[in-house]
Amino acid sequence: MKLDNEHALILPLIENKKDHVCLPLAINVVLNYWGEYNLDREAHERSKKYNGIKGSIFIEGIEIAEARGFLVNVYKSNLQGLKKKIDQGIPSIVILPGLKETIQHATVITGYDPSENRIITYVPEPDTIGSIPEKKFLELWEQDGSIAITIIPKDMKDINDKDDSNSDPSYRMCFESERLLYTNKVTESIEKLREAIEINNSNDLALDMLGSIYNEIKSDEAKKYFEASIKFNPKFYLAYRGIGNYYLRKENYLLAEKYYSLAISINPNRFGPIYKNRGIVRLKLDNNKGASSDLVTYLTLCPNAHDKNDIELAINELSSKI
Repeated sequence: MKLDNEHALILPLIENKKDHVCLPLAINVVLNYWGEYNLDREAHERSKKYNGIKGSIFIEGIEIAEARGFLVNVYKSNLQGLKKKIDQGIPSIVILPGLKETIQHATVITGYDPSENRIITYVPEPDTIGSIPEKKFLELWEQDGSIAITIIPKDMKDINDKDDSNSDPSYRMCFESERLLYTNKVTESIEKLREAIEINNSNDLALDMLGSIYNEIKSDEAKKYFEASIKFNPKFYLAYRGIGNYYLRKENYLLAEKYYSLAISINPNRFGPIYKNRGIVRLKLDNNKGASSDLVTYLTLCPNAHDKNDIELAINELSSKI
Protein backbone atom coordinates (compact mmCIF):
# COMPACT_ATOMS: atom_id res chain seq x y z
CA MET A 1 0.00 0.00 0.00
CA LYS A 2 1.09 3.57 -0.54
CA LEU A 3 1.30 5.71 2.59
CA ASP A 4 0.38 9.35 2.92
CA ASN A 5 3.72 10.61 4.30
CA GLU A 6 1.93 13.47 6.04
CA HIS A 7 0.51 10.97 8.49
CA ALA A 8 3.39 8.49 8.78
CA LEU A 9 6.61 8.50 10.80
CA ILE A 10 9.80 6.72 9.81
CA LEU A 11 11.17 4.71 12.73
CA PRO A 12 14.57 2.96 12.85
CA LEU A 13 14.95 -0.77 12.42
CA ILE A 14 15.98 -2.37 15.71
CA GLU A 15 16.93 -6.00 16.29
CA ASN A 16 14.58 -7.69 18.74
CA LYS A 17 16.94 -8.91 21.49
CA LYS A 18 15.02 -11.46 23.52
CA ASP A 19 17.52 -11.42 26.39
CA HIS A 20 16.80 -7.81 27.38
CA VAL A 21 13.78 -8.20 29.65
CA CYS A 22 14.30 -4.61 30.85
CA LEU A 23 14.28 -2.99 27.43
CA PRO A 24 11.13 -3.87 25.47
CA LEU A 25 11.60 -3.56 21.72
CA ALA A 26 8.87 -0.92 21.46
CA ILE A 27 10.61 1.37 23.96
CA ASN A 28 14.01 0.79 22.34
CA VAL A 29 12.56 1.76 18.94
CA VAL A 30 10.97 4.96 20.24
CA LEU A 31 14.13 6.03 22.08
CA ASN A 32 16.16 5.42 18.91
CA TYR A 33 13.61 7.50 17.00
CA TRP A 34 14.43 10.39 19.35
CA GLY A 35 18.17 9.86 18.84
CA GLU A 36 18.92 7.97 22.04
CA TYR A 37 21.24 5.02 21.44
CA ASN A 38 23.56 2.61 23.32
CA LEU A 39 20.93 1.37 25.72
CA ASP A 40 22.05 -2.27 25.86
CA ARG A 41 24.49 -1.97 28.74
CA GLU A 42 22.02 -0.31 31.10
CA ALA A 43 19.30 -2.79 30.10
CA HIS A 44 21.69 -5.68 30.73
CA GLU A 45 22.58 -4.41 34.20
CA ARG A 46 18.93 -3.98 35.15
CA SER A 47 18.12 -7.45 33.83
CA LYS A 48 20.50 -9.18 36.25
CA LYS A 49 17.95 -9.06 39.07
CA TYR A 50 15.34 -10.89 36.97
CA ASN A 51 17.05 -14.20 36.24
CA GLY A 52 14.83 -16.74 34.51
CA ILE A 53 12.02 -14.32 33.68
CA LYS A 54 10.54 -14.46 30.19
CA GLY A 55 8.97 -11.50 28.47
CA SER A 56 9.53 -7.82 29.23
CA ILE A 57 9.35 -5.83 32.45
CA PHE A 58 7.88 -2.70 30.97
CA ILE A 59 8.37 -0.35 33.89
CA GLU A 60 12.14 -0.91 33.69
CA GLY A 61 12.13 0.28 30.09
CA ILE A 62 10.06 3.29 31.13
CA GLU A 63 12.57 4.14 33.84
CA ILE A 64 15.48 3.77 31.41
CA ALA A 65 13.79 6.42 29.25
CA GLU A 66 13.20 8.69 32.24
CA ALA A 67 16.79 8.29 33.44
CA ARG A 68 17.85 9.74 30.10
CA GLY A 69 15.64 12.78 30.51
CA PHE A 70 12.51 11.75 28.62
CA LEU A 71 8.93 12.31 29.73
CA VAL A 72 6.82 9.16 29.80
CA ASN A 73 3.03 9.07 29.96
CA VAL A 74 0.93 5.92 30.43
CA TYR A 75 -2.79 6.45 29.90
CA LYS A 76 -6.05 5.28 28.37
CA SER A 77 -6.39 6.74 24.89
CA ASN A 78 -8.54 6.56 21.77
CA LEU A 79 -8.08 6.53 18.01
CA GLN A 80 -8.32 10.30 17.69
CA GLY A 81 -5.62 10.67 20.35
CA LEU A 82 -3.23 8.31 18.55
CA LYS A 83 -3.72 10.17 15.27
CA LYS A 84 -3.13 13.51 16.97
CA LYS A 85 0.17 12.25 18.35
CA ILE A 86 1.28 11.07 14.91
CA ASP A 87 0.52 14.49 13.44
CA GLN A 88 2.62 16.02 16.23
CA GLY A 89 5.51 13.72 15.25
CA ILE A 90 5.06 11.47 18.30
CA PRO A 91 4.84 7.66 17.98
CA SER A 92 2.66 5.92 20.57
CA ILE A 93 3.23 2.50 22.10
CA VAL A 94 0.06 0.44 22.52
CA ILE A 95 -0.68 -2.83 24.29
CA LEU A 96 -2.39 -5.37 22.03
CA PRO A 97 -3.46 -9.03 22.35
CA GLY A 98 -0.85 -11.70 21.81
CA LEU A 99 -1.10 -14.89 19.80
CA LYS A 100 -0.76 -18.61 20.58
CA GLU A 101 1.11 -18.72 23.92
CA THR A 102 1.78 -14.98 24.24
CA ILE A 103 -0.93 -13.22 26.22
CA GLN A 104 -0.03 -9.61 25.26
CA HIS A 105 2.48 -7.66 23.23
CA ALA A 106 3.45 -4.02 22.76
CA THR A 107 3.74 -2.35 19.38
CA VAL A 108 4.41 1.15 18.09
CA ILE A 109 1.87 3.18 16.12
CA THR A 110 3.82 4.84 13.31
CA GLY A 111 1.06 6.37 11.24
CA TYR A 112 -2.41 6.17 9.78
CA ASP A 113 -3.87 6.17 6.29
CA PRO A 114 -7.04 8.29 6.13
CA SER A 115 -7.79 7.21 2.57
CA GLU A 116 -8.08 3.54 3.57
CA ASN A 117 -8.96 3.97 7.27
CA ARG A 118 -5.97 1.96 8.40
CA ILE A 119 -3.59 2.17 11.36
CA ILE A 120 0.10 1.65 10.59
CA THR A 121 2.24 -0.26 13.09
CA TYR A 122 5.97 -0.84 13.41
CA VAL A 123 7.42 -4.05 11.97
CA PRO A 124 11.17 -4.69 12.60
CA GLU A 125 11.87 -5.79 9.04
CA PRO A 126 13.21 -3.76 6.09
CA ASP A 127 10.62 -2.28 3.72
CA THR A 128 7.78 -3.76 5.76
CA ILE A 129 4.87 -2.09 7.53
CA GLY A 130 1.97 -3.35 9.57
CA SER A 131 -1.41 -2.21 8.32
CA ILE A 132 -4.60 -2.84 10.31
CA PRO A 133 -8.10 -1.63 9.41
CA GLU A 134 -9.18 0.90 12.03
CA LYS A 135 -12.23 -1.13 13.08
CA LYS A 136 -10.12 -4.25 13.63
CA PHE A 137 -7.45 -2.29 15.47
CA LEU A 138 -10.03 -0.85 17.87
CA GLU A 139 -11.50 -4.32 18.49
CA LEU A 140 -8.05 -5.63 19.39
CA TRP A 141 -6.92 -2.61 21.39
CA GLU A 142 -9.97 -2.43 23.65
CA GLN A 143 -9.42 -6.05 24.74
CA ASP A 144 -6.57 -4.79 26.94
CA GLY A 145 -7.99 -1.45 27.97
CA SER A 146 -6.90 0.86 25.12
CA ILE A 147 -3.61 1.70 26.88
CA ALA A 148 -1.10 4.04 25.21
CA ILE A 149 2.41 5.05 26.23
CA THR A 150 4.22 8.11 24.90
CA ILE A 151 7.90 8.93 25.34
CA ILE A 152 8.96 12.46 24.41
CA PRO A 153 11.94 14.76 24.98
CA LYS A 154 11.59 17.29 27.79
CA ASP A 155 11.66 20.18 25.34
CA MET A 156 8.26 18.96 24.11
CA LYS A 157 6.82 19.30 27.61
CA ASP A 158 4.23 21.87 26.50
CA ILE A 159 2.61 19.28 24.23
CA ASN A 160 2.54 16.79 27.08
CA ASP A 161 1.03 19.29 29.53
CA LYS A 162 -1.93 19.90 27.22
CA ASP A 163 -2.85 16.23 27.44
CA ASP A 164 -5.50 15.65 30.14
CA SER A 165 -4.32 12.06 30.53
CA ASN A 166 -1.40 13.26 32.65
CA SER A 167 -3.73 13.69 35.63
CA ASP A 168 -4.22 9.92 36.04
CA PRO A 169 -1.13 7.93 37.16
CA SER A 170 -3.13 4.74 37.80
CA TYR A 171 -2.17 3.00 34.55
CA ARG A 172 1.55 3.45 35.17
CA MET A 173 0.99 1.97 38.63
CA CYS A 174 -0.18 -1.24 36.94
CA PHE A 175 3.28 -1.64 35.38
CA GLU A 176 4.86 -0.88 38.76
CA SER A 177 2.71 -3.57 40.33
CA GLU A 178 3.78 -6.03 37.64
CA ARG A 179 7.44 -5.48 38.58
CA LEU A 180 6.65 -6.13 42.24
CA LEU A 181 5.11 -9.45 41.25
CA TYR A 182 8.24 -10.42 39.31
CA THR A 183 10.23 -9.94 42.52
CA ASN A 184 7.70 -11.92 44.61
CA LYS A 185 6.45 -8.87 46.52
CA VAL A 186 2.83 -9.94 46.34
CA THR A 187 1.53 -7.85 49.25
CA GLU A 188 3.19 -4.71 47.89
CA SER A 189 1.80 -5.45 44.42
CA ILE A 190 -1.73 -5.72 45.82
CA GLU A 191 -1.28 -2.46 47.71
CA LYS A 192 -0.08 -0.70 44.55
CA LEU A 193 -3.12 -1.89 42.58
CA ARG A 194 -5.54 -0.94 45.34
CA GLU A 195 -3.98 2.52 45.36
CA ALA A 196 -4.42 2.71 41.58
CA ILE A 197 -8.10 1.79 41.93
CA GLU A 198 -8.57 4.46 44.60
CA ILE A 199 -7.29 6.99 42.07
CA ASN A 200 -9.40 5.58 39.22
CA ASN A 201 -12.06 3.04 40.21
CA SER A 202 -12.84 2.34 36.53
CA ASN A 203 -9.28 1.26 35.70
CA ASP A 204 -10.19 -2.05 34.06
CA LEU A 205 -6.55 -3.13 33.83
CA ALA A 206 -5.86 -2.62 37.55
CA LEU A 207 -9.10 -4.39 38.48
CA ASP A 208 -8.24 -7.40 36.33
CA MET A 209 -4.67 -7.58 37.65
CA LEU A 210 -5.90 -7.46 41.23
CA GLY A 211 -8.40 -10.21 40.48
CA SER A 212 -5.60 -12.35 39.03
CA ILE A 213 -3.38 -11.93 42.09
CA TYR A 214 -6.22 -12.77 44.46
CA ASN A 215 -7.04 -15.84 42.39
CA GLU A 216 -3.40 -16.96 42.54
CA ILE A 217 -3.43 -16.76 46.33
CA LYS A 218 -6.81 -18.55 46.38
CA SER A 219 -8.81 -15.62 47.71
CA ASP A 220 -12.50 -15.24 46.89
CA GLU A 221 -11.84 -11.50 46.54
CA ALA A 222 -10.82 -12.35 42.95
CA LYS A 223 -14.37 -12.68 41.66
CA LYS A 224 -15.54 -9.14 42.48
CA TYR A 225 -12.51 -7.55 40.83
CA PHE A 226 -12.89 -9.58 37.64
CA GLU A 227 -16.58 -8.65 37.54
CA ALA A 228 -15.76 -4.97 38.08
CA SER A 229 -13.23 -5.06 35.23
CA ILE A 230 -15.85 -6.55 32.91
CA LYS A 231 -18.41 -3.96 34.07
CA PHE A 232 -16.17 -1.09 32.95
CA ASN A 233 -14.92 -2.86 29.82
CA PRO A 234 -17.22 -5.61 28.46
CA LYS A 235 -14.49 -6.54 25.94
CA PHE A 236 -11.71 -7.08 28.49
CA TYR A 237 -10.59 -10.56 27.41
CA LEU A 238 -8.29 -11.25 30.35
CA ALA A 239 -11.02 -10.61 32.91
CA TYR A 240 -13.28 -13.23 31.30
CA ARG A 241 -10.39 -15.69 31.24
CA GLY A 242 -9.58 -14.79 34.83
CA ILE A 243 -13.07 -15.41 36.14
CA GLY A 244 -13.10 -18.66 34.19
CA ASN A 245 -9.94 -19.65 36.07
CA TYR A 246 -11.61 -18.61 39.33
CA TYR A 247 -14.60 -20.88 38.72
CA LEU A 248 -12.32 -23.72 37.62
CA ARG A 249 -10.51 -23.44 40.95
CA LYS A 250 -13.88 -23.45 42.74
CA GLU A 251 -14.90 -26.54 40.70
CA ASN A 252 -17.93 -24.71 39.31
CA TYR A 253 -17.46 -26.15 35.86
CA LEU A 254 -20.59 -24.77 34.23
CA LEU A 255 -19.62 -21.18 35.03
CA ALA A 256 -15.98 -21.84 34.15
CA GLU A 257 -17.07 -23.05 30.70
CA LYS A 258 -19.34 -20.02 30.33
CA TYR A 259 -16.60 -17.48 30.98
CA TYR A 260 -13.94 -19.28 28.96
CA SER A 261 -16.40 -19.35 26.06
CA LEU A 262 -17.10 -15.63 26.46
CA ALA A 263 -13.36 -14.90 26.29
CA ILE A 264 -13.00 -17.08 23.20
CA SER A 265 -15.95 -15.33 21.54
CA ILE A 266 -14.11 -12.02 21.94
CA ASN A 267 -10.93 -13.36 20.33
CA PRO A 268 -10.76 -17.05 19.33
CA ASN A 269 -7.09 -16.96 18.30
CA ARG A 270 -5.61 -14.94 21.13
CA PHE A 271 -4.37 -17.48 23.67
CA GLY A 272 -4.04 -21.17 22.95
CA PRO A 273 -3.94 -22.45 26.57
CA ILE A 274 -7.48 -21.22 27.24
CA TYR A 275 -8.68 -24.08 25.03
CA LYS A 276 -6.86 -26.58 27.23
CA ASN A 277 -8.60 -25.14 30.28
CA ARG A 278 -12.00 -25.27 28.62
CA GLY A 279 -11.22 -28.80 27.46
CA ILE A 280 -10.55 -29.83 31.07
CA VAL A 281 -13.81 -28.21 32.15
CA ARG A 282 -15.75 -29.99 29.41
CA LEU A 283 -14.24 -33.31 30.48
CA LYS A 284 -15.62 -32.64 33.96
CA LEU A 285 -19.01 -31.95 32.36
CA ASP A 286 -18.86 -35.23 30.36
CA ASN A 287 -18.71 -33.34 27.08
CA ASN A 288 -16.12 -35.57 25.44
CA LYS A 289 -16.66 -34.23 21.92
CA GLY A 290 -16.26 -30.63 23.05
CA ALA A 291 -13.22 -31.50 25.16
CA SER A 292 -11.54 -33.28 22.27
CA SER A 293 -12.19 -30.34 19.93
CA ASP A 294 -10.71 -27.91 22.46
CA LEU A 295 -7.59 -29.98 23.01
CA VAL A 296 -7.05 -30.25 19.25
CA THR A 297 -7.39 -26.45 18.96
CA TYR A 298 -4.94 -26.02 21.85
CA LEU A 299 -2.26 -27.99 20.00
CA THR A 300 -3.06 -26.22 16.72
CA LEU A 301 -2.41 -22.85 18.35
CA CYS A 302 0.48 -24.13 20.51
CA PRO A 303 2.24 -26.80 18.39
CA ASN A 304 5.30 -26.74 20.67
CA ALA A 305 3.37 -27.04 23.93
CA HIS A 306 5.38 -28.60 26.75
CA ASP A 307 2.59 -31.10 27.42
CA LYS A 308 2.01 -31.99 23.78
CA ASN A 309 2.50 -35.75 24.24
CA ASP A 310 0.07 -35.94 27.15
CA ILE A 311 -2.53 -33.94 25.27
CA GLU A 312 -2.22 -36.15 22.18
CA LEU A 313 -2.77 -39.23 24.37
CA ALA A 314 -5.86 -37.59 25.87
CA ILE A 315 -7.22 -36.75 22.41
CA ASN A 316 -6.73 -40.35 21.24
CA GLU A 317 -8.48 -41.65 24.33
CA LEU A 318 -11.39 -39.28 23.86
CA SER A 319 -11.70 -40.22 20.18
CA SER A 320 -12.39 -43.82 21.19
CA LYS A 321 -15.27 -42.64 23.41
CA ILE A 322 -16.99 -40.32 20.96
